[in-house]
Parts: sequence; C-alpha cells; structure tokens
Amino acid sequence: MRIVSLLASATEIVCALGAGEMLVGRSHECDNPEWVKRLPACSAPAFDVSVSSREIDTEVRRRLRSGEPLYHIHGDLIRELQADLLISQSHCEVCAVTPGDLERSGACTAPARQVALSATSLEEIFQGILRISQELRLEQKGELLVRRERERLGRVREKTERSRRPTVVMVEWTDPLFAMGNWGPELMEIANGELLLGEKGKYSAAIPAEQLRDADPEYLIVAPCGFDLERSLREQAVLERYPWWRELHAVRQGNVVFADGNLLFNRSGMTVSQTAEVIAEILHGVSFGERTERVGWRRIETHAKVDSQRVTMSRA
Repeated sequence: MRIVSLLASATEIVCALGAGEMLVGRSHECDNPEWVKRLPACSAPAFDVSVSSREIDTEVRRRLRSGEPLYHIHGDLIRELQADLLISQSHCEVCAVTPGDLERSGACTAPARQVALSATSLEEIFQGILRISQELRLEQKGELLVRRERERLGRVREKTERSRRPTVVMVEWTDPLFAMGNWGPELMEIANGELLLGEKGKYSAAIPAEQLRDADPEYLIVAPCGFDLERSLREQAVLERYPWWRELHAVRQGNVVFADGNLLFNRSGMTVSQTAEVIAEILHGVSFGERTERVGWRRIETHAKVDSQRVTMSRA
C-alpha cells in the first residue's frame, strides 16, 4: 500500500504501527519521526506564517471569510506518487489539510481511498489509531498500541495523584488569547492539575485577555498551535505587553512555561502520553525517564521574578 499522509499525527500513527515504509508522501508539517522529512512534501501554507501571531490570526480569519485556501495541495505530486490511501483531518479547517482541501485541489482521484480523522478527546485519538490500523490491516498492532498508550497515561496518573493539585491555564494562541480545549484538559486532569480555563472535549476558544488576569493561575503553559519551542518563546514579548502581566501569580513565582505546541500540545497522535508526562514534570517535578525541560519546554525567567529577587537581595 502507498500512503500519502497530510496529517502529522497520522504520520506518527502509521510509523508507530510499523508501517512507515508504506509512506510515499507527507504534509509540510510531518516531522516525527525525523526520517519522514525525507519524503516529498505534498502541501504548503498558502501564506507567510513567519509573521506575528496577530497577523497570522487576521489572515486566517480573512481567508475563512472569503473562502480562500489556507494550504496549497500539490495535487500533481500526489497523483505521481500513485497513492492508494490519502489521510487528512476533518476536526479543524485551520490546523491541517481537510477533505475539502483535497477535493478543491483535484488530488483525490480514484483509486485512492480517503481517511479523515477527527479528535476532540483522548478516546477519539485512540479510535483514530484503531481506524488507521484497520485500513492497513494491522488491527492487532493497533489494539496493542492503544493499550500501551492507555497504560502510559495510567502511570502518569498514579505518579501524580498524591501531589498537591496546582491551578493552571494552558494557552494555545497568544494574540488573541486562546484557552486550550479538546484533549488538553484531559491530559491536565491525568497529570493532576486544576485547569481554570478551557473545556474538555470542546474546541480551543478565543478569550478576552482579562480572563487570564482574573483566573490568575499558579502555572501558565503557553503552547501555540503549530509553533515549535523556539517560535513559542518569541511569544513572551506579546504577553508582556499586558499591563497586569507582572502581577500574575505564575509570573511572580517563575512558573510561566513555553512549550513545543507543534509536537506536543496540539498534535492528536503518538505524543499525547508524552505530553501528559511533560505536564507532570512541569507541575510536580516528576520525570519518566530523561527530563524534557529545555527540549520540549522551557521555564522562562520573568521580569517580575527578577525584580523580586533584587528587592530581596537589597534588603539583605
């Protein structure tokens, strides 16, 4: 079977099932495992995504209103690759290629079959794994993979359940602010954190910035959709513009974390259990093997904390 996966999480799933050799094409976002980047990219952003988060949001909203595409699909390349199976996603028309994008591109020609995954919860992620395993006739491997992921999440719960439960806000976009939803709240619950904004099983949603101020969490995790760690860290300047930023509990205590949203917090594939482990490491200091700080996430040195340290030193 020849597979073109236009969804990063699906690419992870295919590889985790031991079927990576079936992949002949990928999306521009597929990067895990590392070797898949050698495959031809069959999609690309339709506009410059190196601009500010506010400019990205404005352009996305404009394109959605006007019906313009968010992604370019290389239909000729997909046809040349003679794919038997095309994988996309139907969950969100913003974050990855959809069946509608494929139809408009003319890439979905016979005899290729299509699978479109949707995930608002951990259970739907697991069902997506099982669905791909069925398409590849690897049902037993799919069931084993899901069982292993459930067990891994269970170990996170067991290791954190006796710890104090701190308050947390997870941000999926900074300008405007989006509170993380979908499966994110489930991962927070498993890692024994109390999520103050964002609802389980519902889309991540824009919120007035003042809601973050009023929530005043003990921890703030910033993991913008599609941004790796380096790009996420650049959003610190965006948040520091708010006049009340330095007064936030998380800022004063040095508990503001920027994370690799693209690989960990926004991807409904084989990294969700790792993300739960990362949250547990952030909130409770527990680790599950090698520590991931400075690799998948980084705790920033905030001005408020620096100022507080200076005051303490001067008094001494």
